[in-house]
Amino acid sequence: MEIQGPFTIAVNDNNETGLRELHLGFKPAFQQLDLSSRLNMLQDYIKDLQKDIDTETDVKSQQGMITIMQISQELTPHLEADEIPLEETIVVDIGPLQTSPLDDLLRGATIK
Repeated sequence: MEIQGPFTIAVNDNNETGLRELHLGFKPAFQQLDLSSRLNMLQDYIKDLQKDIDTETDVKSQQGMITIMQISQELTPHLEADEIPLEETIVVDIGPLQTSPLDDLLRGATIK
């Protein structure tokens, strides 16, 4: 699977907290866009994710995509208000150290 869109995505294990973390960064091309173009790109990404979710047959990959879509939707109003420093990495705790649907989604994925 090829991961497209505005984010770099990684799952990291934090041994200090015992939690898995989802790290989202904004790609340089996204950072360089004006606000209107960034919002359009994000909305297109969310629509494409929904299409991919609808056609994905692997339940774990589907769950991982749903998680990314939900986070994207939650970030939208903050991006609209231009409140998020785009050079920062967003860290989301996703639970105790164990495999998750995001592992299956990201395993073997390439970022475009």
